[in-house]
Amino acid sequence: MAISHNIPAASRDTQGNKGASRRLRRAGFIPAIVYGGHAEPKAVQLEHIPLWLAAQNEWFYSSILDLAIDGKAEKVLLRDIQRHPYKAQILHLDFLRVSENEAIRLSVPLHFLNQAQSPAGKAAGVIVTHELTEVEVSCLPKDLPEFIAVDLSALEVGAIVHLSQLVLPVGVEIPELKLGKEHDVAVVIAKHAKEEVEATPEVSAEVPATNQAAPAAAKPAADKGKDKK
Repeated sequence: MAISHNIPAASRDTQGNKGASRRLRRAGFIPAIVYGGHAEPKAVQLEHIPLWLAAQNEWFYSSILDLAIDGKAEKVLLRDIQRHPYKAQILHLDFLRVSENEAIRLSVPLHFLNQAQSPAGKAAGVIVTHELTEVEVSCLPKDLPEFIAVDLSALEVGAIVHLSQLVLPVGVEIPELKLGKEHDVAVVIAKHAKEEVEATPEVSAEVPATNQAAPAAAKPAADKGKDKK
């Protein structure tokens, strides 16, 4: 079940456009927009420091947020975040309203558990690769998980964990699997490491052409005639 995360916000005046947004940022706020959900888009502002701290968490990008606009909460998902190219600063945010009765699609992270205790994790010379780190799911907002746990405690050497083998919470599905067997991609692969042996370049026994004696030049025909005399 989805966990609630409260994010305070306030309505903002959009007059002045870029100039107003710059003034907001200088005052320590982030301009943002809330749209969708059968309602008109709404311009809001959020305090930068609390929002910056929230953005350091995984849940901020994969959970339903309770955006409290002027004290009234709206359930939203983060759809876009714009950052300053080199400063530790968020410039703008886009939030999408969600309806409790409409399914949503969102990428959620995968958490890999117990890999070190698995047969593959204990075997020498075995590499365990995580081919995916997140997966897109479809569900009602109330069923949205913050992450999907992938238990690797029984992972054997040479084994492959496919997308269809993930254990999903009730009410959650992976739309990709409906597109055919070829979309049932690998999530985890345990395989032996390949030793790469560099080929030693062969040393030629032939004498380099630069050290070989140059062949005697053929005598001109006129010289040959002189020798006969």
